[in-house]
Amino acid sequence: MSRVLDSPDNLVEGLVLKAYGGFYYVHDGKTQWECSLRGRLRHEKQQVLAGDRVQLRPGSEHTGVVEKVLPRRSLLKRPAVANVDQAVIVFSLREPDPSPGLLERFLITAKLNFIEPLICFNKVDLTREAQIELVSRYQRAYPVFVTSARTGEGVDRLRESLAGKISVFAGPSGVGKSSILNILIPGVGLRTGEVSAKLKGGRHTTRHVQLISLPSGGFVADTPGFTSLDLPDIKPEELPGFFPEMEEYNHECYFSGCLHFKEPGCAVRKAVEAGRIGEARYRQYVEFLEELMDRRRY
Repeated sequence: MSRVLDSPDNLVEGLVLKAYGGFYYVHDGKTQWECSLRGRLRHEKQQVLAGDRVQLRPGSEHTGVVEKVLPRRSLLKRPAVANVDQAVIVFSLREPDPSPGLLERFLITAKLNFIEPLICFNKVDLTREAQIELVSRYQRAYPVFVTSARTGEGVDRLRESLAGKISVFAGPSGVGKSSILNILIPGVGLRTGEVSAKLKGGRHTTRHVQLISLPSGGFVADTPGFTSLDLPDIKPEELPGFFPEMEEYNHECYFSGCLHFKEPGCAVRKAVEAGRIGEARYRQYVEFLEELMDRRRY
């Protein structure tokens, strides 16, 4: 919301909707300002991102100068967006086929940045076979939405979860992020790309991050799609904390600091054998654990 600060400068506080071509488009709750960056901030190489809360000095005809960037409560580096409350991680059930390993990396990245992850499986109209297994794999630990941007199925439920929050849409190209946003925000007209028949991947249709106001309140960010994401540089012993369904069993393990790998008396492995933790999720955990352990050897 807009707020004129009680100071001789009469600065206005607002939210950066997008940064493009050296200009910063700031919304104060009523007015959108086209701003440049104060020279001091440029010299300090201050990065201003969509989602940043800033203080600006008003000029004429809704122009202004960004004087200060306020402290961030969260930051995603890829896509680069600040102060996000939740990440809607979108994967398609077909065309392109989902990559659970890539999805898991998104989930870890979101939690590492203190952002609540939501999972959206799109294109349910193309297949029903993969839906049951994938949904059951993740719904024990995360909010899961199953949608079709073509028919509108499941979008209303997703819309309810976005109201009043700043959400980022992230995921590979071609999964339907922009198509879903076109339903959520009538008239926004975001470009969409067809999936390449040769590569089975989408074309990159979103060129920069921008926050878009939702009719029900809150903002969403449409972001460039990408198909690769490095596993964050965390310690192997930190990895179990990124798999929520394991947390309730950690204290039952025989060894304190159990990695749930080959240790005797591991309660997590027993839960996997009993079907209380999904085997596919555990296999992905072990794959990540071995990757992190290999990093430490070098």
